[in-house]
Amino acid sequence: MKTVYDFSLLDKKGNEVKLSEYKGKVLLIVNTATECGFTPQYEELEAMYGRLKDKDFEILDIPCNQFGGQAPGSDEDIAQFCRLKFGTKFPQFKKSEVNGDDALPLYKWLKSQKGFEGFDMEHKIAPILVDMFDKSNPDWRKSSDIKWNFTKFLINREGEVVARFEPTKDLAKVEEAIKALL
Repeated sequence: MKTVYDFSLLDKKGNEVKLSEYKGKVLLIVNTATECGFTPQYEELEAMYGRLKDKDFEILDIPCNQFGGQAPGSDEDIAQFCRLKFGTKFPQFKKSEVNGDDALPLYKWLKSQKGFEGFDMEHKIAPILVDMFDKSNPDWRKSSDIKWNFTKFLINREGEVVARFEPTKDLAKVEEAIKALL
């Protein structure tokens, strides 16, 4: 059986990073964008990272421009934006695709482990997303594809996917799930 440790990513400079380097840590893997309605989550994610990083927790940030072109610019532009605007210190990787033929192998595997379970309709952006998706594809709920920026996968210390959180999930609940694994 595969684990997250069987994969690698490219860092923002194009160097290979084997995810086995994170063996024994709890991971939150997030596809991000710098010009999205969910972009302010960077602030909450950095605060969470600050509280939990000393307990063997890592956030792996993978910018993605597949959703409304909301991650424009180079990898360095994105990194600079995140550092200056939100003070992010967690690892950021090369801008990559998470859906389709060119999706990262990591994301193909993540989606095979945890499919889409629905949006938290209490979130103000959820009805907008549902309306947009209903108009473009009535079967969108059946696909395990990533639906939007800031979808998160929680990985336990054994490298297994234990949860998927859509961008509408309250980050306090995400942090509770992380703490349960630490």
